[in-house]
This record gives sequence, C-alpha cells and structure tokens, in this order.
Amino acid sequence: MMPPQPTQFTPPPPEKKRMSVIQIMLIVAALGFLAWYLITSLAPEPERYAYVTAGTIGTRYNGDCLIIRDESPFDAESVSSIDYVAEEGTMVSAHATVCNVYTSGFSTRELTTLQDSRDQIKEYQMKRLGQEIVTDAQLEKLESDVLTRAREVRDIIGGARGNMSNQEKYLEDAIRNRQRYLKEKYADDPRLNRLLEDEQSQLQKINSWTKQYTTVKPGVVSFYSDGYEYGLSVNNYYQFTPGEVRSMINGAKPARDTIQKGRTTIYRLVQDGYWYVVMLIRDNTLNPVEGTEYELRLENFKDTTVKARVVSFSRMGGELAVRLSVSSSVLPVLYIRSCAGVLGEDVTSLMVPVRAIYEQDNMVGIVQVDESDYKHFIPVNILEKRDGMCYIAPIQQGTLKENDLVMLFN
Repeated sequence: MMPPQPTQFTPPPPEKKRMSVIQIMLIVAALGFLAWYLITSLAPEPERYAYVTAGTIGTRYNGDCLIIRDESPFDAESVSSIDYVAEEGTMVSAHATVCNVYTSGFSTRELTTLQDSRDQIKEYQMKRLGQEIVTDAQLEKLESDVLTRAREVRDIIGGARGNMSNQEKYLEDAIRNRQRYLKEKYADDPRLNRLLEDEQSQLQKINSWTKQYTTVKPGVVSFYSDGYEYGLSVNNYYQFTPGEVRSMINGAKPARDTIQKGRTTIYRLVQDGYWYVVMLIRDNTLNPVEGTEYELRLENFKDTTVKARVVSFSRMGGELAVRLSVSSSVLPVLYIRSCAGVLGEDVTSLMVPVRAIYEQDNMVGIVQVDESDYKHFIPVNILEKRDGMCYIAPIQQGTLKENDLVMLFN
C-alpha cells in the first residue's frame, strides 16, 4: 500500500478591483474636454460679419383669366366645303390667299368633271406631239424649265434649303408658259379648241360657286373659332363688368351682333406681339396701380409666364377684375380663351442672414458696423424669413443700404 499523499492547498483567485464613481467621472470629463478641444481647435470659427444684400419678395394672387386677342373673324353664308390654302397657326402676309370657299350647290363631282376635261386635253396634246417630225426647240426649252422647277421642289421636300412657296410659284409659271405655247401651236386644231372650251366652261361653273379669301393685312391665320371673337375684342374688353367676365369664363359667349344666322366662320386673322387678359381675383389685399407690371403665369396644359401691365381694374361682388396688357407672342394663347392664373407682385427689399437679427430694448434690429468699426443698432421690420435669410426694411428710411456691414450673432 502506498502511503497517503499530502493535500495541496490552492489559494482563492484575487478579487478584480472596480473603478470608483469618482474615477469614472474623471475619465468622462477628460474625454469630454478632449472632444471640446478638438472641435474648438479644428473647426472653423463662425463668420462674425455679413453684408446687406438686395432681394425680392413677392405676393402671389390666384384667379381665373379671360384671354382677349386682337383677332378678326371672317364668315360666309351657305358654305358647302372649304379648301384651305394657308397653313394653320402660321404668319401670312398681306393679300395672301387663305382658303377657297365653296357655297351650297357645289358638288365634288364638278371637280371630277374638270379633271376629266384636263386629262383629255393632255392626252390629245401628247398624241399631236407624237406625230411631230421636226424638233421644236422652243417647246423643248419650256419642257426643260418645267422639269428643272419640279426637281427644285422635290429637293426642298427632301431637305434642301430654299423657299417652298417661291419654288411652287416658279413651277406653276413654267407649267402655265408651256400650256400657253401648246395652245398657240395648235390654235387651228378644232378638236383641241373644243376640249379647251369645255375646260373653260367647267372652270366658270366652279368659280360661280367659289369665293377666294385673301388677307388685307399680315397676321396669324387660324381656322378654329370659339364664337367669342364677334362680341369680345380689344376694343371693348374693358367695358365688361366682373360679373359678365365671370359668365364668359364659365362658358357664356358674348352677344354676336356682327354675325347673322346661317353664316359660318371661315377663319380668323390674329395680330401677333400683344394680347390682353382680364383676371378675376378674390383677394381684398390686392390694390393694383395702373401701369404697374406684374408677373403672370397662365396655368394650362403648357404653362406660360409673361410680364403683364395693369390697364385698369374694378371690384364687384367680392371679386376684383384686373385688366392686363401683355407684350409678347400670341402663339402660346392662340387657342386658349380661359384658364387659371397666378399674378405675382415682386417687391425689392434688403436681405441679411437670420443670425444678423438682434433684439435690444424689446426692439428687433441689426447691428451695423461702420468704417471706423463703430457699431450702430438699427431697428428693422422683418418682412419674411426664407432659406436662412431675413427680408427686412429699416423703420427709419435711409439708415440701411445694400453692401453695409452688419454683425452676426450665435
């Protein structure tokens, strides 16, 4: 047997020392001091001064707008159909052909008959030319002119530079000269003369039912009409009361004294460069002054913003009717009669950072710094605060101006 072994004594593990509350507070204070030191030493100092700048603030007034254009409508009686010559919404010159109007009694069969006559003339002339033995130099030259003009028109259609209207006229003249020569060449041919007489007779018949409309002055031509053109014009728009304007905005057309029953509007000619607006506003704070210019935004499928000048105004039934003149292209409002609008009134004021505002003796103001570093407290009225800036006006005029130096406060 083995003798008993002595038992080994294992000492208990040492207790972990914990930091006291005081030690923890000292460490936190030290870290806080370190963070403060880094921030204050590394971060840039805030600006202490700023300059007074100019700014604009504005009030916006919403309302409904009635558009008035300088437009002249043209109408006809017993209209059967219209052949449009001018292009919709384009500027035309004086004495330009706008359209041909066919009155009742006219039938498209008459045009078919005319074309048949011309086809017979062309066919017979080709037959006679095919019987020629001797080359006709004059006819070849005229034929060459027609082909040249036709090629020029085709090139413009393909993208070449040029005036299409002029080229079409040159082509028509070339065709007319060739046709005139052929009539003279075969003036003794009885069959050709008979065919030409049939063509002329049919033309006269068609012309008896046709009226050509041409312009008396330049303008923008449009074949769309809303019926307001006859009773609402630049010569009388200012005579309508706010109630009457409201009725027109709601769809009631003005009296049509210049058009008779049974007549159809053919087209209207609109003068470009200016137009008018009557705007109805339900806001008693707006006090317009004649001649004042505002910013007007017309809200429709394509917003339009223009400068508008006050012509006159009147109040009735809680609505203010402001009559405005606009000097800009009429094309954006060529087809608009009424729409919503926003009238903007911009006011110039002085502007400083919000940090420049200082209160002294229960008065709000700014501290101005002059060239000798002397500081003046100037009381101001705060008109508006926006985007970190204050729009201000000094209570005493002339005490503050643009580019003055002011103090900033934390």
